[in-house]
This record gives sequence, structure tokens and C-alpha cells, in this order.
Amino acid sequence: MLIDLHAHSSVSDGTDSPAELVVAAAAAGLDVVALTDHDTTAGWDRALAAAPPGLRVLPGAEVSTTAVGAAGTPITVHLLAYLFDPASPALVAEQTRLRAERRSRLRQMVARMVADGLPVDERSVFDGLDADAPAGRPHLARALVRARVVGSVDEAFEHHLRDGGPYHVRRADTPLLDAVRMIADAGGVTVLAHAYAGRRGAIIGDDTVAALAAAGLAGLEVDHPEHDADARARLRSLATDLSLVVTGGSDYHGANKRTALGAETTAPSAFDELLTRVPQRPRWPPKRNPGVPTGTSG
Repeated sequence: MLIDLHAHSSVSDGTDSPAELVVAAAAAGLDVVALTDHDTTAGWDRALAAAPPGLRVLPGAEVSTTAVGAAGTPITVHLLAYLFDPASPALVAEQTRLRAERRSRLRQMVARMVADGLPVDERSVFDGLDADAPAGRPHLARALVRARVVGSVDEAFEHHLRDGGPYHVRRADTPLLDAVRMIADAGGVTVLAHAYAGRRGAIIGDDTVAALAAAGLAGLEVDHPEHDADARARLRSLATDLSLVVTGGSDYHGANKRTALGAETTAPSAFDELLTRVPQRPRWPPKRNPGVPTGTSG
């Protein structure tokens, strides 16, 4: 079985619609794909409804959080969450706040660019997005490409949008430990995303991962395009020490990144183990959905 537990649609910062994403996942030979848009569940219905026969869709999200990094400074940490109740009041309120925070942050970044004479404006960034969609730096990157300020999304990040760059603005994200507990309270399960992706900036400390495991974190995303062999080996060792599930995912974003669906995968046995750690029977997806994963055996 081929299982990709990290993919994004156009509901957040990918370029494929949820329906296009699941069709592409089936075409790539996947048996299971997780929809993990940033801070939103708005694509779940569309992905589930469009799933081709034989493809299981795991509903999820990538939650924006903040923690203290290995160097003792605040860092942004992404948390993959699966099979939680999307109607959980606390979770709905926090995701709404995070989406508003993302838009406020982009407006500040655009204002800084305009002040420096770059030919970009809010309309060019937000045009075509749903009013409640979680906007992110890739949307600003594409606006810079369309304005011919840069030649690619990668170039936009390298020269204009990187952490600590002249136009970068930090977000007020959810404290990481609070997010793990919030997802558990909503009936879901959590995996720490690309924990050792150093090219994104400072990384999380192993002591923090241990504290998260004690609080209910279920897994570590080990196999990720931005993890080299050394990072994967260290994460596998840490997962073994803390009894965490080892997962993998492509972090697919459509045309915004070069990585293909299924480029990184999760072992079927690990997927089964992850599902056993869901703290309660999920109220989502509804029973009518034939793609609800209940295990891979049989």
C-alpha cells in the first residue's frame, strides 16, 4: 500500500482543488492520502465526495503552532492533525483566529513591499481566494511571480519571504502543547511535521518532543522531502525512544513545490498504529463516506 499523510489543496496554499488533489492521488497510485490544509477543514467535504474508488481520504489539517526551539528562541512548528471533530468549539475558534492572523500578517508584508516600491498589492495576493481561506506566504510569492519581481516561488522565498528577511512578519500562532491537547480533546491524533527541516530555520529540541509525547503526541513525520539521511536517522531513533509512530508524507503543494504526491510515504503498519491512537471514535467523516480508513489489514 502507498500512503501519503501530508498534502495540501488550493483551500490553503496548494494549487490543486480538493477534488483535483484526490484524483491526482489516485493517478499517482496512492491507496491513502491525507488532506492537511493549513488551519482549515474547508476542503474535507469536496475531497471526500470526489475520491475515486479504491482511494482512502484521511481528513486532517496542518496546525500552525509556536514553541521554544533547540537554541532557546521562539520558532514556528507545524503539527499534523488527523480525524478530529471539525465542529469542536475550541478548535473552530482557534482556527478562525489563525486564519485572520495569516491575513493580517500578509497585509503587513505587502505594506512593507509597497513602501520599498515593489509592484504588489493586496488585491493581487487575495484575488480568487475565498473570504475565509487561510492565506499564506505562497500566495504572496505567486503575486511576486506574476508581477515579474522574481522568476519562481522558490526565488520569492529566498530573496523576499524567508524567515528573518526584510519583509518577514511573525505570526501569533497556537502554543504547541496547547495544540496537541486541543486536537486530542477534539477526538483527533497528532504528528509533528518535518521537525528537523533545518532549511526552514531553527528546529525543535528533543526535550520538547519528549514533553509533547507525554502530553499525547502520537507520531513524528520522519520521511519528508526536507529531511536528509542524518535527520531521518536521528528522528527514527527519537521516535523509538519515545514510542512514537514514524510517518511520511510528500508535503505536496501542487505547482507551488516540485515534490510529487507519494514522493514520501508511511508504512502500512505505522498507519495502522497511528489509527489505534485516535483517542475516541471520530465523529468525522460521516458513515456515508466509503473512504474512511479503519485500518489497512483485511
